[in-house]
Amino acid sequence: MISEEIQYQLMEKEDREFPDYIVACVGGGSNAAGAYYHYLNDERVKLIAVEAAGLGIDSGESAATSILGSPGIIHGSRTLLMQTEDGQIVEPYSISAGLDYPGIGPMHANLIKSGRAKVYSSTDGEALEAAMFLSKKEGIIPALETAHALGVLEKMDIKEEDVVVVNLSGRGDKDLETYMNYMEGKIGHRISDNQE
Repeated sequence: MISEEIQYQLMEKEDREFPDYIVACVGGGSNAAGAYYHYLNDERVKLIAVEAAGLGIDSGESAATSILGSPGIIHGSRTLLMQTEDGQIVEPYSISAGLDYPGIGPMHANLIKSGRAKVYSSTDGEALEAAMFLSKKEGIIPALETAHALGVLEKMDIKEEDVVVVNLSGRGDKDLETYMNYMEGKIGHRISDNQE
């Protein structure tokens, strides 16, 4: 339904059914799967999966499964998984509860491995800054999960004429306490110390 709605809205606003990019956060990846669905075989559309880098990929506190993981089995599915050499789950970390997951959906593991999707990661700090930016500019308070997807836009090689769809996968009302703590400087110290 998500990608069908994207097609409808793009036709209405851009007079075409496909964007140049679809950017979505990926933990398990259900929101991204919905956003990508109608475009899986449309090579004109670049699929961008964004994982939570937590305090940094190499910090020991991350949930960037496609970068840190290896093939394994979780919940009955073979996919990429953050695990020890003997297959025990490694505890992931993200400021976002929805991305704090040691695996990645099998569909997304396949899209990344095949090169159909490109993976990026956003740190806690990048996600929080992106959430503040969207809130101020558009009056939309995104979920922390979505904020990770927004956090990679500056890292991408986007041209002015490109049509970019960012899947806003949830509302930020559940994350207001975290946002308020960030604005009050209560959580920024830990983030900046680990991301320099």
